[in-house]
Amino acid sequence: MLALILDSRTALMGAQAGITLCLKTVVPSLFPFFVVSCQVVGFWGAELRLPGFLSGLFPGMTDRMPALALPAFLGGYPVGAQAVCQAWRSGSLTKEEAQRLLAFSSNAGPAFLFGMVGRFLPEPWMVWLAWVVHILGAFFAARCLSVPSRPEYTQLVCKGLGDPVREGVKTMGAVCGWIVLFRTFIAFLDRWVLWAVPPTVRVLIIGLLELSNGCLELSRISNLAVRFLVCTCLLAAGGLCVTVQTASVTRGLSLRYYGLGKVLQTLMSLLFGISLVLKNPAPLLALFPVFLLCKKRYGKPAAIVV
Repeated sequence: MLALILDSRTALMGAQAGITLCLKTVVPSLFPFFVVSCQVVGFWGAELRLPGFLSGLFPGMTDRMPALALPAFLGGYPVGAQAVCQAWRSGSLTKEEAQRLLAFSSNAGPAFLFGMVGRFLPEPWMVWLAWVVHILGAFFAARCLSVPSRPEYTQLVCKGLGDPVREGVKTMGAVCGWIVLFRTFIAFLDRWVLWAVPPTVRVLIIGLLELSNGCLELSRISNLAVRFLVCTCLLAAGGLCVTVQTASVTRGLSLRYYGLGKVLQTLMSLLFGISLVLKNPAPLLALFPVFLLCKKRYGKPAAIVV
């Protein structure tokens, strides 16, 4: 509070930058998906089915609530998490299922990745590869934290979720509010601290605080291999701001599995990126003991709590 009073100009500039970011990038890339995901889950969540061969890729998503796959991998942060919470509130998912689905159902969308991140990766194939690595990270988290199966499947009744546009505006307002707040905080860090740290550390700090602003700083990293590695890790982690956004749109659900899922996704992205840089798949072998440990700890079906 004291900093806002004594250095109001920095606060004003940070807030303005956050608002500009929301209006130019965040709202156009996310708002349509917020509305569509609410519409899909609310009206077709219980009936929509994907091809059977996809049912084993992301346990619990494609066989219980296939409609969640669209916002999870195409909508962007935190559209997938919002869709999972809506499905739980509508009665299409149990609480345990919803909490485990949060581990891998909230991801960076193609609109954000190709629209913003693509400007800082010089080759188109690098953007596509970053997206593939991102999806592979979600797949790894899904296999490690698979949703517990029900002893007997019962069709759950979906309840109405209200006006999709109104819900979308409400969610978009919360997301933009957090982005503006974090951008203001980053402005103070930039003025007082970040000017003295190396470019790569600066990008990591900003990106782990707020993903969009971190991606805007990627051009400061001159080494393309390091830039790609940092980019994939930031996309997988999402950052603190995305976590807070997720909490704001998933009230009533624990973020325990969400946090663990992000750690697993980031680990996968880091090791995959290192393997690409070294042109050696050996670093990926470290994922195997992690997978076994997760299956031992979280693989047993948990109690179903509606």
